[in-house]
Amino acid sequence: MHKGYDLLGLAQRAGKAQSGETAAEAMIKKDKARLVIVAKDASEKTKRNFTTMASSRKIKWIEAGEKLLLGTALGRSPRSVVVITDDNFASRLHQLFGGEE
Repeated sequence: MHKGYDLLGLAQRAGKAQSGETAAEAMIKKDKARLVIVAKDASEKTKRNFTTMASSRKIKWIEAGEKLLLGTALGRSPRSVVVITDDNFASRLHQLFGGEE
């Protein structure tokens, strides 16, 4: 499995990842999000909502993985959106999933 998914699982266990649309949106609105990961197979509406929300708040975002892979990495059901709340995890995941610096 891709190293990014392993690190995503570690972030989850460390309490530095929130997933699911409701939890992710809450973290973004509370300015706790450092990185927004949107699944490649999320609906166009979900992609648009979260990329717009992240961009307007100057939060890095990437489109990576599929819902099933993101959910599996987190030990949960399929997830369209994952928010990372720690700078170090966010920076490394951004690199691993090929985000632009």
